[in-house]
Amino acid sequence: MQSIKEKYNKEVVPKMTKEFGYKTPMAVPKILKIVVNVGTGKMRDKKEAVETVVKHLALITGQHADPRATKKAIASFKTREGMVIGYRVTLRGQRMYDFLSRLVNLAIPRMRDFRGINPHAIDQGGNLTLGIREHIIFPEMIGEDVRNIFGLEVTVVTNAKNRKEAEELLRLIGFPLQKNV
Repeated sequence: MQSIKEKYNKEVVPKMTKEFGYKTPMAVPKILKIVVNVGTGKMRDKKEAVETVVKHLALITGQHADPRATKKAIASFKTREGMVIGYRVTLRGQRMYDFLSRLVNLAIPRMRDFRGINPHAIDQGGNLTLGIREHIIFPEMIGEDVRNIFGLEVTVVTNAKNRKEAEELLRLIGFPLQKNV
């Protein structure tokens, strides 16, 4: 199985250069980074559950998670300013390609009732945001003692100029985008 980086250089760049008429291969859009977010939500008061979330997020991404604090207090959500309510990991370089490979080839096919990614999940800036309901779809969770199942959000940031370019880039890389939605 060839890596996503090799596939990008050997297949995606020539196809997109031909289709969109780029003058140089450097003009072809590429993936800049991947951001993985987890909100701790109702379990934020349970220290053991939060530690499990941080540990599993580090296993999935291969990188330590950065705590995200609230910017202001909201009484109806029972939050105070500075309270940690989630964790974030930003992946670049080789870790990004490794995570992307596991996401596209192993995790997404294991999603329950999956019929493809809606192309409308790509915003006008060319970034794909994917909500994953269960973190146990990742191969790193097989064999782990999983008590708390949590969801996460994966954002694939590209430098595509519009939605059409980003959709074609992601489709060529291997994302299972739905047709004609």
